[in-house]
This record gives sequence, structure tokens and C-alpha cells, in this order.
Amino acid sequence: MLTKIGNFISETKQELNKVTWPSRNELWQATLVVIVTTFIVALFIGVADFILSMIMRIVLR
Repeated sequence: MLTKIGNFISETKQELNKVTWPSRNELWQATLVVIVTTFIVALFIGVADFILSMIMRIVLR
């Protein structure tokens, strides 16, 4: 059991050494893209919800 856990940890370290990690600048740019995209999607959903709510109020009167 402990041998399997040791092998797993060793193999995991080997795989992590193969990873190309992003630079600080690349990470910052990707973070900004995620924040802006999230804001745009939230705005779209909010506007769609408002419009659909207004349509439902008109239809149900």
C-alpha cells in the first residue's frame, strides 16, 4: 500500500516537472479575460432576465 502511494507521488512529481507554467504576465492576462468574460455574460443574463420578465408580465395581465 505504501509502495503504491510512493510510486504515485513520484510519478506525479515527474509529470509536474513536464508542465510549462505560465509567466506572471500570461497569468494576469488570462485572469483579466476571465473577469471581463464573466462580467459580459452576467450582464447578458441580467438583461435577458429583465426583458423576459417584462414580456411575462405583459402576457399574464
